[in-house]
Amino acid sequence: MLSNDVFNLLWKLGRYPEEPTSNGLNPSGAGEGKQGVSPMTTTQSSCRSDPPRTALSRSVDTQPLRLAVTREVDIPDQVKVARYERLPELGPRLLFFSGGTALRELSKALVHYTHNSIHLITPFDSGGSSAKLRHAFGMPAVGDIRQRLMALADKSLHGNPEIFSLFAYRLPKDGSREELIEELRTMIQGTHPLVAVVPHPMRRIIRNHLQRFFEEMQDDFDLTGASIGNLILTAGFLENRQHLDPVIYIFTNLVRVRGVVRPITSRPLHLGAILADGHVVIGQHLLTGKEVPPLSARIEKLFLVNDDYLPVKCTIREKIRACIRKADIICYPMGSFFTSVIANLLPRDTGMTISANNCPKVFIPNTGHDPELLGYDVASQVEMLLQVLRKDDPELIRVSDVLQFVLMDSHDEWYPGGIDEERLKGMGVSVLRLPLVSTVSAPNLDPELLLPVLLSLA
Repeated sequence: MLSNDVFNLLWKLGRYPEEPTSNGLNPSGAGEGKQGVSPMTTTQSSCRSDPPRTALSRSVDTQPLRLAVTREVDIPDQVKVARYERLPELGPRLLFFSGGTALRELSKALVHYTHNSIHLITPFDSGGSSAKLRHAFGMPAVGDIRQRLMALADKSLHGNPEIFSLFAYRLPKDGSREELIEELRTMIQGTHPLVAVVPHPMRRIIRNHLQRFFEEMQDDFDLTGASIGNLILTAGFLENRQHLDPVIYIFTNLVRVRGVVRPITSRPLHLGAILADGHVVIGQHLLTGKEVPPLSARIEKLFLVNDDYLPVKCTIREKIRACIRKADIICYPMGSFFTSVIANLLPRDTGMTISANNCPKVFIPNTGHDPELLGYDVASQVEMLLQVLRKDDPELIRVSDVLQFVLMDSHDEWYPGGIDEERLKGMGVSVLRLPLVSTVSAPNLDPELLLPVLLSLA
């Protein structure tokens, strides 16, 4: 609940929350415990999509004046970060084009600074239990969406830890079909230990969704290793006339997700890739090097196909455009470079919509080994990223419209192939080098070091 002092201050400033929230304010300052990050100064454009309302704007029906204001900022700006931490419900809209697990820990930390982050997720996974669900029900993959919803959920809400445990649970891989069906039945009945501890009304909703899935499940559906969270979201998809958005909305509100999670497209599409040796590979799970051996040739081009493996043209929906337009900063983050980042940018009008938002755009390259990046150093990744971002209209879309910063750790050792800063600068992007890898996180980026930088740029 906002304190009276804070609420009155917001009222005077014209910043009205729709309602006082139930989140307590965290009085601790941000930046404490960070590992010796000294501020640096860079230039950014301020581009908030909805300026604070004033008494005048309430009484006069006029459109707000939009300006691009150039200013210098400290990176990281500990004062700004502390303000966000004190009032995360009014925090900035950081937008991430991502997939999988690379942003899980960052997302968990992000909710302490903003409840307004935006996560556009790839729904193209074609391996594991996702493949079984996609084949059976003709749907997009929901595993990465489930993970992000849970990472952003309010951990303090009564019953949420129990929901996290249930959504993360997988049926045994070595159980017989009879044993797996019986375990699923105990969940439907509410007697399973993981379901019994979930409080009402969430327990009833979960049981109803599992019942719906059980009714729709084909007799030969393979339950081995099935994610219960994926089964629940699949049931919601079927319950809502094969639409993902309603079930995402329902669970967003039930577990109080502190941000917006959307699939980049709701169509059940797959990833295809053309390799440098001329081979064509269809299926995300064949590209990542996780379920099958890594590729032996460099990826030259990524494209989308339907269930018949025919190339398709896919355009982003208006609600995705709206998400991009209102972002305060756009991030192409670490993660599987092709199947998480580039895949998200494939639908038409994505790059054009990004270019129309005059906010900072940041690429955060992977540290360590990414099997998808055979033959790519950081500069080559930036070239590929710019090619995809500008494909809607290469003549109209400038480099600076879609990417300004490449954010990296201050040590080259984390980046296979090294860093060619002159080559990067020659492309028209600025290189930001800051301590981002800690002794605890190495070789991965430390969210507690990375977040203050992104929040300062917003």
